Amino acid sequence: MKRLLSAASTALLLIPATAHAQSSIPGALDRAFGAMGGGAGDGPGLSLSLQLLLIMGLLTILPSLILMMTSFTRILIVLAILRQALGLQQSPPNQVLVGLSLFLSLFVMAPTLEKVNDNAIAPYAAGTINAEQAIEAGGQQFHAFMLRQTREHDLMMFAEMAKAQKFENKRDVPFSILLPAFVTSELKTAFQIGFMLFLPFLVIDLVVSSVLMSLGMMMMSPMIVSLPFKLLLFVLVDGWALLMGSLASSFG
Repeated sequence: MKRLLSAASTALLLIPATAHAQSSIPGALDRAFGAMGGGAGDGPGLSLSLQLLLIMGLLTILPSLILMMTSFTRILIVLAILRQALGLQQSPPNQVLVGLSLFLSLFVMAPTLEKVNDNAIAPYAAGTINAEQAIEAGGQQFHAFMLRQTREHDLMMFAEMAKAQKFENKRDVPFSILLPAFVTSELKTAFQIGFMLFLPFLVIDLVVSSVLMSLGMMMMSPMIVSLPFKLLLFVLVDGWALLMGSLASSFG
């Protein structure tokens, strides 16, 4: 688990420059990362204050990278829709939903992170490749993951908006086009899953509302009466296990 978390954190530090790695990365990048990580750099290296400044700058964009390049977005949206479908306002709290989404994302992204570690991080730490090669190798793994989850229609839409030439191979799609297409596909998939989750609980709400109206109990909120029945249904079908398993398998 420590090896996986180490691979995840280091990979996320390497990914931000991936889009620029396809064109040209100046030699100063090798010197900067070489000074920080013991890579194959020949320059004098950066001072400690500049290293800390660079690390803090990279850490500020980590949340955006988690949202944009992993399975985190789909999982968090589905969990939020589930909470709303159950009629629960603050339970589970946001911190719990984010934690569940983060660790389930680590589980889903484990094969990709292992490939990043084997092809980019470990060779770079051993000094066999430089920073530019490590960034390119790590970026290819995330590129392949996002490409598998992106709908071709969304990819073509953003390619047309960018007035990009037709790509001979999907692997040639730049991150500037793939990222928005991937996020759009993830949002659509999350809403589709959320719709399927909402239906059984909506049926319970309708039944409870009809029963209350037939009994003349107009002043009683159907949401309050239906809540225990929805919770009972979710527990009886082992909802958490089904949901987590379905979310994880949806990325296969």
